[in-house]
Amino acid sequence: MKKSNSTLKKWMRGVFASSLALTVAACSGGGQSEQTKPADNSGNQPAPSGGDAKPAEPEGDQKIIVYTARDKNIFEIVLPKFKEKYPNIEVETLEMGAQQILERVRAEKANPQADFWWGGTQSALSTAADEGLLEAYKPTFADKIPDLYKDPQDRWYGEMLLPEVIMYNSEALKPEEAPQDWDELVDPKFKDKIVIRNVLQSGTMRTIYSAMIYRQGPDTPEKGYEWLKKLDANTKEYTQDPTNLYLKLDRQEGVISLWNLQDVLIQSKQNNHPYDFIYPKSGAPILVDGVGLVKGAKNAEAAKKFYEFLFSPEIAAQLAKERYQFPSRTDISKDDLPDFMKNLDLKPLELDWSVMAQKEKEWMQHWDENIKGKGKK
Repeated sequence: MKKSNSTLKKWMRGVFASSLALTVAACSGGGQSEQTKPADNSGNQPAPSGGDAKPAEPEGDQKIIVYTARDKNIFEIVLPKFKEKYPNIEVETLEMGAQQILERVRAEKANPQADFWWGGTQSALSTAADEGLLEAYKPTFADKIPDLYKDPQDRWYGEMLLPEVIMYNSEALKPEEAPQDWDELVDPKFKDKIVIRNVLQSGTMRTIYSAMIYRQGPDTPEKGYEWLKKLDANTKEYTQDPTNLYLKLDRQEGVISLWNLQDVLIQSKQNNHPYDFIYPKSGAPILVDGVGLVKGAKNAEAAKKFYEFLFSPEIAAQLAKERYQFPSRTDISKDDLPDFMKNLDLKPLELDWSVMAQKEKEWMQHWDENIKGKGKK
């Protein structure tokens, strides 16, 4: 259901302006192995039917299998701390893209091999929930996650938020010289100053472009197509991957792009690229990266422990500081967050994500066949 912009704006501002703070294309990684063996079934608790009770303490040595779309630089923070708290629970991860996780969990429905799904868009997780692939579980922190970022039947919860923003080379442009909102991107003064990651291959870019169509009116995509034609006219190049995008921006072969905020911060603060961002005045598409328990998991009780630990304020605050993650929990103390998060108002664009999911393929195919590279003609 579409949320009113005023309600969301009020919630977002309250999170960052008060003592509470908010910390979601899916990320992908290289698989650790070709096949994950099923977890040992001896001594495991039976799969739960849901509910909000505190998870039972697993007895004896346990192993949980985690299918994840998160990056190793997240594991190196989370997994050692979890092992420290729960030395009898081993966590085995198998890395793949969120879409691959959906396909694998779907294929294993009759005999689940995974216990926990870590890292997926609201679209992928909602699809899995609708197909009966995720177990209902109401965690202890359920009331700390806004309704917009969790499943109403408790089958998945958003762990972090991924706002999509305007990125620019801070050595080439002053903040006031960069586009301040989406419509400024199509101003002729920015002609040949924009470089874009190849849209069809990027969940981030597909989301941004679909949002640009939606905001012009989802029932009349022609208006959105016209807007994208103007953006194409200002776009100097579409790069094959993020590495080439960064190279072009570093060389100032283009000085403006569109990207997710977390990665902009990682590239600038950790990797020393000369990047900064503008949070669009009218709001930004905000993706959710979430988690869920696999239905029929063989190690469900141990997986619940991991679930609760992953969302703990301690871990959420550390990932915010060290990995620039925006946590979905609204009860993280402002004092525990990095400075750039404390006063940033994550104003969302008013979008109907179900409509976006239904129309994305059609819209992006039209863009690819009729708009890409044709704006300058």
